[in-house]
Amino acid sequence: MTDPSHCPYRQSTLLQQVLTPDKMRIAFLLGAGCPVSIQVPKAGAMAPLIPDIADLTNQVSQALTANADYATHYANLMGRFGTGKPTIEDILSEIRLLQGVVRTGSINSLDASALTALDAEICRITTEVVGVPLPDGMTPYHQLAMWTGGIQRAHAVEVFTPNYDTLIEQAMEAHQIPYFDGFVGVKQAFFDLTSMENGSLPARWSRLWKVHGSINWWRTKTDEVVRREDGKVGDRQMIYPSHLKYDQSRRMPYLAMLDRLRAFLSSGQGVLVTCGYSFADQHLNEIILHGLRSNPTAMCMGLLYGKRSAYAAAFDTARKHPNLSLLAGDGAILGTIERDWRPDENTGHPMHDVCVFKDSSAPNCRFELGDFKKLGNFLARQINRFDDDTASAHAS
Repeated sequence: MTDPSHCPYRQSTLLQQVLTPDKMRIAFLLGAGCPVSIQVPKAGAMAPLIPDIADLTNQVSQALTANADYATHYANLMGRFGTGKPTIEDILSEIRLLQGVVRTGSINSLDASALTALDAEICRITTEVVGVPLPDGMTPYHQLAMWTGGIQRAHAVEVFTPNYDTLIEQAMEAHQIPYFDGFVGVKQAFFDLTSMENGSLPARWSRLWKVHGSINWWRTKTDEVVRREDGKVGDRQMIYPSHLKYDQSRRMPYLAMLDRLRAFLSSGQGVLVTCGYSFADQHLNEIILHGLRSNPTAMCMGLLYGKRSAYAAAFDTARKHPNLSLLAGDGAILGTIERDWRPDENTGHPMHDVCVFKDSSAPNCRFELGDFKKLGNFLARQINRFDDDTASAHAS
């Protein structure tokens, strides 16, 4: 008797069916792995458009260490982590924690001015690294943008992301897909909480919620939150909201963006599809899991890149939440049951070589929608299907 297994073809078809109805409430959560999937030429080789968090941390660390204005302060800061290997977000959290308690004194030879300077320089370097143009052509961001505008929907497609880059905005604008990100205006767009909360915008406008801020968000000297390309003297860039835990008046718009995720998961039947997200952000996880627990009609399908052994904590969590499905390259957990993918391939299935692959040397099928590039191709097929269905309806 063969060991029980999950069928990747069935799960691919299920995802297609979930995303097709025009009345289904659909949201995507795009994590840091999404821009990594786009390879571009750099220094004579192919490299990710935007590096992962580890590489971004290395680039920031190298830049600060090589700069005489910041090297000593940065070394003092890193000494607080001992032998640990903090990410850039851990480093920003530490800086902002110290900013909240240092006042007029100093800690580890770090006073308020040194901490503020480090904060600003880290944000500047981060912006330089992630503030890149989206390549021309058909990237998965373009394919997702086109998919959101592919059919008329009863509910707006919502896109959540903890990424600071502006890649999804660039893709939406390239294909003239209207979207609302909580800001209104052109030269100095201002944050408009009322428009976010009343939900009266047309469903054809996609919603974009950047839960960790963006490289083009700024808090002005007068405490206004604005969206513009460059800051002015006295502005503070709003990347990663760790410090806002210690200043309640400054927690907007981050809380409003997270409230949209809570609202989506609590408002009846809906599906949240994650890609490039490793379920390592405990704050986001708490919101997702609370929504799934409180609303059994909500569903989360986590598309994971690579083997499921890299997501041990996430799989432990999914064993307790039947409406959290995690689909990795070598297996999945569905309805709290973890299994490998089936060993036999179905070359005649429409999802074969789109979502499901089989190497001659591998014992089981491989599911690859955890690769954002493959997910983009999957969505592009759906766009073609919408067009075919529309043409057939007109012909009849």
